[in-house]
Amino acid sequence: MELRHLTAFTAVAEELHFGRAAKRLQMAQPPLSQQIRQLEKELGVQLFERNTRSVRLTSAGESFLEPVRTVLDDLDTAVRAAKAAGRGEYGRVTIGFAGASSHETLPLLTRAVRAAHPGIELAMKGQTYANVALSRVADGSLDLGFVRLPVTQPGVAHRVIDEEELLCALPSDHPLARLEAVPIGVLADEPFVSFPANAGSTVRDVMVQACEATGFNPRVVQEAPDSYTILALVAAGVGVTLTVSSVRHIQQNGLVYRPLAGPPIRRQAALAWRTDNPSAALRAVLAVAEEALPTP
Repeated sequence: MELRHLTAFTAVAEELHFGRAAKRLQMAQPPLSQQIRQLEKELGVQLFERNTRSVRLTSAGESFLEPVRTVLDDLDTAVRAAKAAGRGEYGRVTIGFAGASSHETLPLLTRAVRAAHPGIELAMKGQTYANVALSRVADGSLDLGFVRLPVTQPGVAHRVIDEEELLCALPSDHPLARLEAVPIGVLADEPFVSFPANAGSTVRDVMVQACEATGFNPRVVQEAPDSYTILALVAAGVGVTLTVSSVRHIQQNGLVYRPLAGPPIRRQAALAWRTDNPSAALRAVLAVAEEALPTP
């Protein structure tokens, strides 16, 4: 077992998609798949359930993930500590983000931090839904979280970095796709695809709230862990969904976005951190974020 096998496993486990994991690791997909097979063969267990439409962790994979993250974090910390000591600058900031909705904002922040403070390590924790990120910031397991308002936890500060609008995503051949704007009420009898209930997704929360305000509960027929999979299922005709404007960069055959009729439903995205966090590295990252992600 080599370090590259653990790095490959972590990328696939967090992305739940071999293509995106390969892109993240800057490698081709076939060698990545081969590394995962080699790791599974050495361990003697199957780490992922794969089919043509989805990738999921098995129970063995779920048990393996956190210890592997710890090993990689510890190793990366040791390497960066040695390098940063030579420059007289060192720090580590853990950042939680959801994925698709941070597509534009996250790279702006990470590039700016690395340019301004190359000795600061950014430990990225993907697939961290906004409510989960907020809870982990509050309990100290994350330094910084990409969240959505409201932020009500005591001792947690925040700054707004973006404003998102709720949209309807539909199969392109759906009759409602012909409309310029979709009234929420006409979706009452439609099957929905969304994030798992009680998983900490504010997108699911606002979807349910918007539907209930119109007089119905959305009938969710399929759940998926990320916006990429949800929108792929919509494109496949499994159902419709309400999502946020920050994921409109996801374009697939068979998928269209339409604004909702009536007054726009908006949610503000923010960075959140504990006010009593003593980390000088966090303060440096927040200072960079003021310029890289200004409040709109």
